[in-house]
Amino acid sequence: MAMFRFIHTADVHIDSPMVGLSQHAGETVARIRSATREAFSALIDKAIAESVAFVVIAGDLYDGGWRDVRTGLYFSAQMGRLADAGIRCFIAYGNHDAESQITNRLNLPPTVSVFSSRKPATFSIEELGVALHGQSFATRDITADLAAGYPNPVAGAFNIGVLHTALTGLPGHANYAPCTLEELRAKGYQYWALGHIHHGQVLNERPHVVFPGNLQGRSIKETGPKGAHLVIVKDGEITEFSTFHCDVVRWSRVSVDVADCERDTEVVGRMREAIERAVESEADGRLLACRIELSGATPLHDGLMADQDQLLAEAQSAALGLGAERAWVEHVVVASQPETQSDGADDSGSLTDLQAWLADGWQDGELTQRIDRELADFCSKLPSEVRSSTDDPLLKALITKDHAAVLRGAYPYLAGKLKAKARAS
Repeated sequence: MAMFRFIHTADVHIDSPMVGLSQHAGETVARIRSATREAFSALIDKAIAESVAFVVIAGDLYDGGWRDVRTGLYFSAQMGRLADAGIRCFIAYGNHDAESQITNRLNLPPTVSVFSSRKPATFSIEELGVALHGQSFATRDITADLAAGYPNPVAGAFNIGVLHTALTGLPGHANYAPCTLEELRAKGYQYWALGHIHHGQVLNERPHVVFPGNLQGRSIKETGPKGAHLVIVKDGEITEFSTFHCDVVRWSRVSVDVADCERDTEVVGRMREAIERAVESEADGRLLACRIELSGATPLHDGLMADQDQLLAEAQSAALGLGAERAWVEHVVVASQPETQSDGADDSGSLTDLQAWLADGWQDGELTQRIDRELADFCSKLPSEVRSSTDDPLLKALITKDHAAVLRGAYPYLAGKLKAKARAS
């Protein structure tokens, strides 16, 4: 059996709308929007440089129905690059690809093979002694165990199973094509090229059962390095298994302790220092997209809560000051606390009254109807990816019309405004 190399990737989500960018603009944001393409181009570069025999894409190549035909043209061009290098590509479509009808009309080179959605299929590369088994999603919501119908391994071949699945029992993931790790191990294949889970993990060796994770992080929920796997096989055995990173933008949560800060300039200075440390330790030469999370007790807490737009602008300015495309700040979370629970502003009773009113306000039908009316237009304009995946508790409450949570969430902001006004008077 010949020695060969292949690359396993999944969850590319070409031209995916990046979550949380709709309210931002500028050249850096434009770069972030193009990151999924740049990451995929980097993967193709790697495949050509390593002279791999083939590339396996285990689902979610696209991000649903195309918004622009140029998405397909871009992908066709990348497949042309592989074809020119004599590299084959095997694709199983996943839950996101199933939404796109245009994928069926792409004019791809003969070196590209797509697994059928009707039943499991096998593609053989006889000169290498390789058999690839897989099945694409016909619709988005596949709840049947597709792996159960995969064919038996081809005797004497290196067998690869290509499957888009959430397995079973993985928290936070929909029940797509469920199967168990034990079931995959028992199939007799030498490698399982999985997709769907965006956090890369090797679940088993001999046989390898692998989620490569997504190729490019798309929001603050997808932090850290992102990439794919290069696998080297000799005499039917995996002799080398390695990870390479393709992401061009790396997401990071940056913690900033503002305890004892007494001036706004101190907060800005600490944010700048924290961003710089994160760039040096995490970015690896890439643009670092940050969410700043402030913590600690500070007398500035009320002012930070009251003027978060200015705080974000200061953080973004600090990031830009590090140099072109080194860091960008997506959001600043104020999770600090006041040094004391009461101050002079409380003596007037205004905060006590405010807290009592907000605590009971959710029971006021007229008030909740007004909240719904005022916020209906705002919520309807939110991008679908924000509505479905935001991790901001107040925004979630607005979207789900959790009036009690909305009013609770309003208190820190309103209290900060009142206290800042009291100090200024």
